[in-house]
Amino acid sequence: MKSLALRFVIVGIGLVFASASRGDENSQTAERNWPQWRGPWATGVAPLADPPVEWSEADGKNIRWKTAIPGLGHSTPIIWENHVFLTTALAYGDALKPRYSTAPGAHDNLPVTHRQKFIALAVDRQTGKILWQRTLREALPHDGHHNTASLASNSPVTDGKSVYVFFGTYGLFCLDFDGAERWHADFGVMQSLHGHGEGSSPALYGDTVIVNWDHEGSSFVVALDKLTGKERWKVTRKEITSWSTPIIIEHEGTPQVIVSATNRVRGYDLKTGKVLWECGGLSTNVVASPVYADGTVYTGSSYDTRALLAIHLDGAKGDITGTRQVTWSKNRATPYVPSPLLYGDSLYYLNHYQGVLTRVLAKTGEDRPGAFRVAGLEDIYASPVGAAGRVYITDRVGTTLVLTHAEKPKVLAENRLDDVISASAAIAGNEIFLRGKRFLYCLAEK
Repeated sequence: MKSLALRFVIVGIGLVFASASRGDENSQTAERNWPQWRGPWATGVAPLADPPVEWSEADGKNIRWKTAIPGLGHSTPIIWENHVFLTTALAYGDALKPRYSTAPGAHDNLPVTHRQKFIALAVDRQTGKILWQRTLREALPHDGHHNTASLASNSPVTDGKSVYVFFGTYGLFCLDFDGAERWHADFGVMQSLHGHGEGSSPALYGDTVIVNWDHEGSSFVVALDKLTGKERWKVTRKEITSWSTPIIIEHEGTPQVIVSATNRVRGYDLKTGKVLWECGGLSTNVVASPVYADGTVYTGSSYDTRALLAIHLDGAKGDITGTRQVTWSKNRATPYVPSPLLYGDSLYYLNHYQGVLTRVLAKTGEDRPGAFRVAGLEDIYASPVGAAGRVYITDRVGTTLVLTHAEKPKVLAENRLDDVISASAAIAGNEIFLRGKRFLYCLAEK
């Protein structure tokens, strides 16, 4: 990307499982699993999990298995019972004459040199064996991507019956648990800013799949029937490229689709696509996905300007920019690539993509303790996750810092894997899954 900051947009920016309906049997099962990249509540928390605190590749400590994954992808794995699902893009055939992007600001991009296979995989959770591998599309990419990115950065999502796999320009696919295609949908060619690639992923709620299609062309958000792929509604958006994944929440009995973007953060009626409310205040190049709990949405960005907003939804209607609906805001050390972690009464977020973590009280924005440096971490693309009273932060050189979830967080462990990690962690049961450039790791106490 044109600046150092913008190069980090394609990071396993994942999919959203509805966090509001927690009472039915399927939702209770979801809480035991990790059905999307930000977990069952779309907040980064695994509410019933207890993963290990320590692991080491040097001596194999608490490494249950590691499996080589073909190709390259930054999508976070998702977990449902004994299945781990993920995506990858695999170059094949003879090398072509390198074709460089002509988009402005694309000097950090890798050129197109090969055709690609866009692949979904299922891995056995207990053994790490690849159960199946399905090529869903073969294509010559219309553009390259940033040299730290991938062509498979969108995480899958599942409702426990089907798996929804998204490759942006190369299609949205509904698969059964054996990898057979039930339907697919195409939305055209996405023209991302500077040609740096695609990252936003679908959201799933009830019987509806949502896709956010913000790019340098005609942007829109679209709702599809999850069983058939048939379009239910489509609403145009006055937006430029964003990489933020929507979340779907339920407020005052109405499911809402919430999308963060440059011009406005908007809440859409899930049933009709009508804009319920909108709020300005973010920067360009919005990457981090919002989080929600107890009637408030938290959303941020930090490309050309810094912004973090707490938007209370009670009474939110129309344009609420600058109104009392914005209960607090921040303009320093705000998130860029990693999405915030909403853990209990605390909101955690990283400064840009750096090793400075801020913890505030979510309700008020009060520093508890505010920003502090997490020593030992380098560039961070993965979003922080939480479980069992702990916070896990992983950087791109394979180091994971484990902190206490406390008013004054303390370091419990510093763990290392010999891999490059851009995807966010997935946690379920007593396991944490980390997807590196070469391997998928299952970490659990032996």
